[in-house]
Amino acid sequence: MMNSTLGVLFMPWIRVPCVLLVLIWMCIAHLASGLESVPHMLPHLTSLRRKRHHPLKSFLMNASLRFSDGSREVRQGAPLLVCPSVGLMLLSSVRNSEICKTKNESQNDVDMTSRNEDLELESDGYLTRCLEGKKATDVRLAAIAVGTASRGGLGKLSVRGNNSTPGITNLGLSAVARGCPSLRVLSLWNVPSVGDEVPFNFQQGFDCNCTEFPNLSALNIESCQNIGNESLQAISRCCPNLQSITMRDCPLVGDQGLTSLLSSASSALKKVKLQALSITDLSLAVIGHYGKTLTSLVLSGLQNVSEKGFWVMGTARGLEKLTSLTISSCRGTTDASLEAIGKGCHNLKQMCLRKCCFVSDGGLAAFAKASGSLESLQLEECNRITELGIFSALSNFGSKLKSLALVKCMGIRDLTLETPLLSSCESLRSLSIRSCPGFGSASLAVVGKLCPQLHHVDLSGLCGITDTGLLPLVESNEAGLVKVNLSGCLNLTDKVVSAVARLHGGTLEVLNLDGCSKVTDASLFAIADNCFVLNDLDLSKCSITDFGVAALSRGEQLNLQILSLSGCYKVSNKSVPSLRKLGKTLVGLNLQHCNLVSNSTVELLMEDLWRCDILS
Repeated sequence: MMNSTLGVLFMPWIRVPCVLLVLIWMCIAHLASGLESVPHMLPHLTSLRRKRHHPLKSFLMNASLRFSDGSREVRQGAPLLVCPSVGLMLLSSVRNSEICKTKNESQNDVDMTSRNEDLELESDGYLTRCLEGKKATDVRLAAIAVGTASRGGLGKLSVRGNNSTPGITNLGLSAVARGCPSLRVLSLWNVPSVGDEVPFNFQQGFDCNCTEFPNLSALNIESCQNIGNESLQAISRCCPNLQSITMRDCPLVGDQGLTSLLSSASSALKKVKLQALSITDLSLAVIGHYGKTLTSLVLSGLQNVSEKGFWVMGTARGLEKLTSLTISSCRGTTDASLEAIGKGCHNLKQMCLRKCCFVSDGGLAAFAKASGSLESLQLEECNRITELGIFSALSNFGSKLKSLALVKCMGIRDLTLETPLLSSCESLRSLSIRSCPGFGSASLAVVGKLCPQLHHVDLSGLCGITDTGLLPLVESNEAGLVKVNLSGCLNLTDKVVSAVARLHGGTLEVLNLDGCSKVTDASLFAIADNCFVLNDLDLSKCSITDFGVAALSRGEQLNLQILSLSGCYKVSNKSVPSLRKLGKTLVGLNLQHCNLVSNSTVELLMEDLWRCDILS
């Protein structure tokens, strides 16, 4: 009888005043417990009916929160309620228009906020809430819906469930949809009880044509095993202002659901991220045809998508506004499909390819010729691309490319033959070549000549380069280097560091020499004499001594803010006066693994340099 009564109460067409709902709830509590009779509760209801303001909501909220936390306390003089969660779910099903507002509303709302320590106000002015593990329950979602409804509702909600507890269901999300119409961002992670069985049934109590999440702009769904095509179809109907969606590791999501979502007449999606889904070429064809509003697209781990899918996506010519594209671990990305994408996405500015093992030099060159608007290119673990493909692409990208990043591309080898005459890439400002062990001095010298306007250079992890390869890049640079990262370049010496300081001291702001064991005090003398705007210097594991630190402290125009001497085993307590002098401008100092610097010395430095964070 209890279950049937609850079923009637949750029927969507019921329109019951708030006080009457509470009366019904109390009757249910009485039937379930037999502890008290309803007449004893009527004085409380009479008082509430005369007042008709939010102490009723506050009363129910306090009772349910104590119940969900395992506490049996009730305030003195209040009736003992054995089913607060049922009442809270009932109250969460009441529309805001059915609740009478009074002058005391704002005061009660402030009191409610102080009781709920999980709520916090973000910088952009809306409330956010995160539920994790055992706290992710329908009762807590209902509490959120009731407690925030009168203050404009929740703006951002994140739910991280687990497999050990039932967690939230569609009923809890229904309460949020009803009580928080202003919700903008919703994230669901590992929520197994939400899914297609009752696909996003948020319209309880609403007409079938009503919109459930009118202001939802971002939806993130990850590792939800039961969310599939029917859920996506419901999302396309209920979220007309959705601009960003992320779907990851949802095995039931297929072509049908994505097709309905992307081809919806009300679709205004700008950002789409699809990872580890069982979609095929059809979904990519739909993206290429209907993605007219897309500006950012991420495709990762789509094992069922072939070359044809990517080729159709590019040739459909629907991605006119796409500016950022990331493709990772997709076997369908080949030379032909990459060229088609370059021709079809005329406004593409950022391109990232990760673990695309079938893309070679030919495809990269064709893509470079076709994409005239590209400004940033990142290639990571694309092992069929060689140094010749990189040089050819730099020549073909024209005057738009500003940033190039190569990460763990094992197909790159140092040049053994002379390269053909190539046109320079005057527009390139940032060059990052990280953890590419085959990239050597000869290749680096060619890059230096092709790119004379570099500002940022990151060569971390290139243990094969020497002064011979880096000096041409340093000497041919015309714009002035601003940030230089040479960490892990074991074979570089004082010669190249002194050249960087001498030629680019007027523009150099960040210099990272972490692990350059052949760099000695001579480099510090050059830095102190020439680097006027340097604010971040990393000398970790360099072969410097107390004399070098003293020379650095004598730099009259040096204005260092961050200095790292971690692992400099030759630096001792004798450097304390120099460090104290440098500390006038320092905000960060790293002395970790400096074995000759005692703990007592570090404590004295901390007292003197109280504005500086010191790691030891």
